[in-house]
Amino acid sequence: MPTNTLLEEAIDAWGDARQGVIAEARNIPPGAFAYRPTPEARSVAELVTHIIDTGLMWSNELTRPTADFTRKSFPTFIKHYASRGRQPRSKTDLLSLLKSSHRTGVKQICEAGEVGMLQHVRRFDGERGTRLTWMHHGIAHEEYHRAQIALYARLLGRTPALTRLIEGG
Repeated sequence: MPTNTLLEEAIDAWGDARQGVIAEARNIPPGAFAYRPTPEARSVAELVTHIIDTGLMWSNELTRPTADFTRKSFPTFIKHYASRGRQPRSKTDLLSLLKSSHRTGVKQICEAGEVGMLQHVRRFDGERGTRLTWMHHGIAHEEYHRAQIALYARLLGRTPALTRLIEGG
């Protein structure tokens, strides 16, 4: 779909990133969602939950009239905005939450509008930037964790979803 505005481009980029996360998560067998490459690393399920929770956090905070990422610590933000106490355990639950949380975030961002997203917000580091720029930070964060899930797929002996797509499979 062609985009006409900076906000439409950002929403499209987030959609691509989220679809990529979903594809990589679908590629992991249900029984392997507890897999973690080392005891210190997050499991597949924990990575997916983290993506859901941080997406909820930044989309909610960016659309608040008084958005300020320094008003709470990162763990407090996650606790406040996260999947609201839901503890999905199954692959099906997590895939469903990836989709529904994205839809919710897009709706909120569209309601804020492009002018709203061009307003300034205080970032976690205390500096100021536009909400749209911080949205791109959130998108990059999802791509970072998408790559982790793809690496886990390799460690589990699977070909990552993006590699299969590129190779035409």
